[in-house]
Amino acid sequence: MEKLGLNEIRERFLSFFESKGCLRLDSFSLVPKNDASLLLINSGMAPMKSWFQNPETAPQRRVTTCQKCIRTGDIENVGKTARHGTFFEMLGNFSFGDYFKKEATAWAWEFFTQVMEIPADRLWISVYEEDDEARDIWINEVGVDASHIVRLGKEDNFWEHGTGPCGPCSEIHFDRGVEHGCGKDTCGVGCDCDRFMEVWNLVFTQFDKDEEGNYNRLPNPNIDTGMGLERLAVVMQGVNNLFEVDTVQDVMNHICKIANLEYHKDAKKDVSLRVITDHIRSTVMMVADGVIPSNEGRGYVLRRLLRRAARHGKLLNIDRQFLFEVASTVIDCSKGAYPELEENREYIKKIIQKEEERFDATIDNGLVVLNGYIDEAKKEGRNELSGEEAFKLHDTFGFPLDLTIEMAQEQGLGVDIDGFNASMKEQKETARNARKDGSSWDGEDGSELDVGEATEFVGYTQAEVEAKVLAVSQQDDSCLVVLDKSPFYAEMGGQIGDSGVIENKNFSMIVNDTQKLKSGVFVHSGMALKGEVEVGDTVTAKIDLEKRAKVERNHSATHLLQKALKMVLGDHVAQSGSYVTDEKLRFDFTHFEAMTAQEINKVQNLVNSEILNGLEIKTEVMNVNDAKSAGAQALFGEKYGETVRVISMGDFSKELCGGTHLTNTAKAGLFRIISENGVSTGVRRIEAVTGTGVIDLIDAHDKLLIDAASSLKISNINDVPDKVKQSVEEAKELSKTVEQLKEKLAGNAASELADSFKDVKGVKVLAQVGEGITADEIRSMGDQIKGSTQEPVVFVMAGIADGKIAFVAMANKEAVAMGAHAGNIIREITKAAGGSGGGKPDMAQGGGKDADKVASAIALVEGIVEGQIK
Repeated sequence: MEKLGLNEIRERFLSFFESKGCLRLDSFSLVPKNDASLLLINSGMAPMKSWFQNPETAPQRRVTTCQKCIRTGDIENVGKTARHGTFFEMLGNFSFGDYFKKEATAWAWEFFTQVMEIPADRLWISVYEEDDEARDIWINEVGVDASHIVRLGKEDNFWEHGTGPCGPCSEIHFDRGVEHGCGKDTCGVGCDCDRFMEVWNLVFTQFDKDEEGNYNRLPNPNIDTGMGLERLAVVMQGVNNLFEVDTVQDVMNHICKIANLEYHKDAKKDVSLRVITDHIRSTVMMVADGVIPSNEGRGYVLRRLLRRAARHGKLLNIDRQFLFEVASTVIDCSKGAYPELEENREYIKKIIQKEEERFDATIDNGLVVLNGYIDEAKKEGRNELSGEEAFKLHDTFGFPLDLTIEMAQEQGLGVDIDGFNASMKEQKETARNARKDGSSWDGEDGSELDVGEATEFVGYTQAEVEAKVLAVSQQDDSCLVVLDKSPFYAEMGGQIGDSGVIENKNFSMIVNDTQKLKSGVFVHSGMALKGEVEVGDTVTAKIDLEKRAKVERNHSATHLLQKALKMVLGDHVAQSGSYVTDEKLRFDFTHFEAMTAQEINKVQNLVNSEILNGLEIKTEVMNVNDAKSAGAQALFGEKYGETVRVISMGDFSKELCGGTHLTNTAKAGLFRIISENGVSTGVRRIEAVTGTGVIDLIDAHDKLLIDAASSLKISNINDVPDKVKQSVEEAKELSKTVEQLKEKLAGNAASELADSFKDVKGVKVLAQVGEGITADEIRSMGDQIKGSTQEPVVFVMAGIADGKIAFVAMANKEAVAMGAHAGNIIREITKAAGGSGGGKPDMAQGGGKDADKVASAIALVEGIVEGQIK
């Protein structure tokens, strides 16, 4: 049996099934398309569900792939064992109503025994106990020794998920040898030991399970096979587990070099090495497919993986950011199969490095808080951290829940997960409610207008066309119309739908919006002005050319903007979303910090320069691979068909795009950025205007200046800056005077409070509530009091001002030497008032939520100090 590298194994598998008439497809993105049931693709068949349900939509009835997959269900076990991992590659061959059991079994056996040259006597087959058909095929047609076939029950060898398509499985197992077994007489296929390793699962989807539990035979059964590439590599390389496979070892060796360690020398350190190795592989693949670290959804999964890996790096005494360096090795190992890794190398490394920096910036403070929570829980005799504490670590310090759980477990504590989930649910519901509904008509999904055949779009070259009505829905003035062909662009790719008119001599409607159904049918929605229209009628469809021109100015400017951003900020910039209307453009892009005024100005000037250069805008239709080879920019993580439209603007910009555009950049007129801000971690947003939008903006700014001049009582708007500067300086002087008066009042207040101190074990303690006093004013009073004596002093005050509750505690060095600790005082009294806080022994502060409990919280101070004094 030849020892083969993982990359060579992948290629042999795909080439073999190509020879059987299967279409080789690239791996789908890890981000599911049109499938809300999955956060991340977790199997070879997951991206092809629709083809199993509707075989006629598949590009071919026979397909083979090597699919990138992520599974995080056992993330807490990753590292603890050498079996578990979050990232893997799934080899698969599929049939959508074409070949079935005879071919699937014969080809699997041929691949293993002839292509991979695995000895037949080391292969075992398990079949579903009731699948006599499969057993007979394995024995009588494939030629497998009957003694190497075992029947297993439904739990092991039958695939189903609720109702719908399902079927029996045949699994191929590899006998690793008695040295890997448990030694029991009953050891065999299905045993929990490591001897018989399942390598390939062949699913025969031949039934449709109904609501009553009946298994009805499908007229055109399917084949869905899955084999972990890393598992097959374990077999072919004769190693013990996935962490010893060649490409995975390359990644681990890089980590070992950074940490100055050897694998298999220290069991505890081996755990961390496995965690980092696995998680960086998942991280690189997720970032390459457009996932960005965040606190929600798949972005949160990525953040968990990254931060868990970073934390294990610290356990190995790696005292710097290093994961982005290891990412290069992951890319080098897999770029042959996934060229997008090399194409986006710098972007991937930058995303990882920035997340490492964020984690480093918060982890030290977070660890202090976490250790404080742990110490407090132990002192109070609690066996777990509260959900509120865990959520604060997550929300404020970026600690993923599993990281908090893991670190708490190391100290013998649990975590109130239900309490954490309640806080997380509240946060998610807030975010969900903030999302806008993208529907173009209230509650209308257009399903009754789906005529099945896609609308012919002629709007690239025609603004007006005669068309036939295929479907219509008209209620009062509201009207929805489907035509056989249309010049109206339907909303997609971030460009809004066209408006205009649909009419004939008996009917007229204003089209306000055009949307596209999944079937490719365009639905024109708007208001009927006269008469009615029926299916079969001929109408004239005419777009609003003025609105289309405004949209095209903004859309073409978006392409110029993306190229300018790359030139100014770097090649890591990638489009994360866009929305183009007739009023403005919105462009979301990956970047890690706010743009400076200079960068914004430079980008703006670049775009305007190319507009003034009057670049010809050309549209070409070509093969997607030819387009990419020609340097066309593709949307990050997007899958394209075989044929694409390429929009070129001189030699400056070349992008894949299905939208409508100007014919020359000069027609955009002018370009002006109106805002730049962050929308999520690692994603920035620019909003801008072009053409008449810039003129409108100038007019609005002129009006602001005129109004400002009027308010400042000056006649010349050019004098506004000087007058504003003068007013600001005057305001600063007034503010300084006010602060001086406040300090005098605070000093007076401190003197008045001197008689209110109480002696607690030789320490002077003052604890009071002050109405209308801010935290800054309390600190000022505390400084006055601390500086007025060399006796041990503890000063605690709660200030209630503008609806906010502030607690401040201060102790001079003499009090601290006797055991006083301001941070611990604040932690206890703020909790009593429904808040939180902490700090150093000599100064601490916090906040409260319940004003009714402030007085009782302050009343606790003397007792707390008494307990602290030695």
